[in-house]
Amino acid sequence: MDKPATTLSAILIEDEQAVRRATAQALELEGFTVTACASAEEALPLLTRDFPGVLVTDVRLPGWSGLQVLAHVVGIDADLPVIVVTGHGDVGMAVEAMRAGAYDFVEKPFGSDSLLDIALRAQEKRSLVLENRRLREAWAQDPELPPLVGQSPAIERVRTLIRSLGPADVDVLINGQTGSGKEVVARQLHAASGRKGPFVALNCGALPETVFESEIFGHEAGAFTGAQKRRIGKLEYAHGGTLFLDEIESMPLALQVKLLRVLQERRLERLGGNESVAIDCRVVAASKADLLKLSAEGQFREDLYYRIGVVSIDLPSLNQRSSDIPLLLAHFCQAAAVRYRRDVPAWTAAQMQQWQQRDWPGNVRELRNFADRWVLGVEQIAAVPAAAMSASLPEQVEQFEAGLIAAALKDSEGSVAQAAERLGIPKKTLYDKIRKYQLAGT
Repeated sequence: MDKPATTLSAILIEDEQAVRRATAQALELEGFTVTACASAEEALPLLTRDFPGVLVTDVRLPGWSGLQVLAHVVGIDADLPVIVVTGHGDVGMAVEAMRAGAYDFVEKPFGSDSLLDIALRAQEKRSLVLENRRLREAWAQDPELPPLVGQSPAIERVRTLIRSLGPADVDVLINGQTGSGKEVVARQLHAASGRKGPFVALNCGALPETVFESEIFGHEAGAFTGAQKRRIGKLEYAHGGTLFLDEIESMPLALQVKLLRVLQERRLERLGGNESVAIDCRVVAASKADLLKLSAEGQFREDLYYRIGVVSIDLPSLNQRSSDIPLLLAHFCQAAAVRYRRDVPAWTAAQMQQWQQRDWPGNVRELRNFADRWVLGVEQIAAVPAAAMSASLPEQVEQFEAGLIAAALKDSEGSVAQAAERLGIPKKTLYDKIRKYQLAGT
């Protein structure tokens, strides 16, 4: 069963032992890993730029105050969420904390539900920030390598396979719907392989059959009319690297036989030639069709399927990883804003809820195009009704929470147990929220 992709972590600073123990327990029951500290000084070494969670701190503490801790955290990382706990009626202190950069505040005495709602939202924000940083750092190291964006269990499984299969000298088949990111995964496999040769991509569905053989295997001078000199095919050109054959289901049957032989022997003969040429490239094939079904129908060679499909990676559709939509959209909008020299327009919680529940037949590619239109200001689809725009903050928060739960239930095919694990909350809590928002679960 899938575990939550997002780790829930919290540092708690509270000098009253009974309150500290009760607050820590409430957070732990919600799935947080809690480090409870009796003073600010005890917590300071733990508050680093790469801390993956949230900070909950009382304002009035022995030694450093909560506001001093807040200022310290803002200096280290202004994006680390700080939830401030104030005394009852201490509105001035709460206002000062918010102005100083606190994520939110709660008043003593507080119910655990109010703190947990804030902490979960703060954790989600923190996870988004750290993932975007990781993507920017990866891009800076290798600007040509497209990132694999997402934290859902489905995409984490793909990452695990890439790390495992990348260094292995084995051909790979990637299965996935149109726009699900097959070339991104292929490039990630190439990067993980350590191969120094080039990444060469060939779309089998875009080549006329008349030039297919020459394009992939190469030709000798005089092999056919117009072949005035020798041409190196893609298999040779990818020497020391990776050849990516997209839409391999479109490859003509006659050439499938030749490719099978090349993959078995790692040698080829150019069109019109007799010389056997050794090749050193890894082949990563991709298909949006069920190759085994096509084999049964005589439209794809079964022996080639078993040769390229020894190891396969199945990519989820965007609808199967809708919890990744906030991350993906933030990433694509940032890229579009740089490309078009525009600011990224804000979106509401209600809009994000709609987008996570929307069907995306074009998958990640469709979402990327949506992001371009959003940044350009021409996207009119899924506009939020005026009533939603005028909703109060608590109402918008509830709409956002309902959207996250609906997405988790959809990802889990209605299983409350699996959805609770993905969301990192107890099943009882999830059942209560399902009844509250009148959502469907099993």
